[in-house]
Amino acid sequence: MDQVDFRALYAPTARKFAVVLGTNEIASAVAARLARARYAVAMSHDPFPPTIRRGMAFHDALYGDRARVDGVDGVRVDTVVELASASMRDKCVAVTTMHLSDLLALRPIDVLVDARMQKNRVTPDCRHYVRLAIGLGPNFIVGENCDIAVETRPDRTGGLVESGETCAADGKPRLLGGVGGERFVYTNRAGVWRTPLDIGMRAFRGYVVGHLDGAPVRAPMDGILRGLARDATTIPAGVKLLEVDGRGRRAQWTGVDARGRMIAEAVRLAVKARAVQNRAGARQTVET
Repeated sequence: MDQVDFRALYAPTARKFAVVLGTNEIASAVAARLARARYAVAMSHDPFPPTIRRGMAFHDALYGDRARVDGVDGVRVDTVVELASASMRDKCVAVTTMHLSDLLALRPIDVLVDARMQKNRVTPDCRHYVRLAIGLGPNFIVGENCDIAVETRPDRTGGLVESGETCAADGKPRLLGGVGGERFVYTNRAGVWRTPLDIGMRAFRGYVVGHLDGAPVRAPMDGILRGLARDATTIPAGVKLLEVDGRGRRAQWTGVDARGRMIAEAVRLAVKARAVQNRAGARQTVET
């Protein structure tokens, strides 16, 4: 077992602690950006919806696979001791199945980013447990379930919301090489997903990519598998199962794309803005 001096986590020079909820590609872009800004970052996995853009995410670290995004490594942690050890490493993100309540036991959370992108679920209010709560995407209301929010809808990606609520999901997938929802396959039933393929492989329209609950699932178009649920995963009904990038040589299935980078930078700006506000408030208090 690693020997960790927990006192170092509470020292004045200790890195600030950020928790990102979710292990999808947007959550990973945010986590990588915060890690490069020298935050100690932990990602808490949520199984809904399944992560399909795994080449652009830290998700597969949960299964012991190599996961590297934007020059930052993801490492699975299962205990508070492992988390404490990972939080002291440069350009490292801890990926875990531990819940927020478990992470709160380690040390106070400076920044919480809810990046689960759960468009149709109730979003809990965690503001009272952390110093700054940031929500990404629909269902966030500033002052009710977050301190500040970031838009993720295609026409407003990266916009900061400092009052009011974020835009509701419009149900329209953003275009990728001129192709919208046709590049995705959604599940029409729940079941165990089996596939011999992996991210980055070529697929052709009508080709059987895998089987869900025993039923064949075919590629919707020619291209590269940009998104693909992990083999042997139990998948619910009504979620994205796979995505095909038909842009040819411009296809991207690893790293951080433009959308992820914009959202991650917006989170950094939100954190910076709150730090400026806190310093200004502190000065005001001293002067008073």
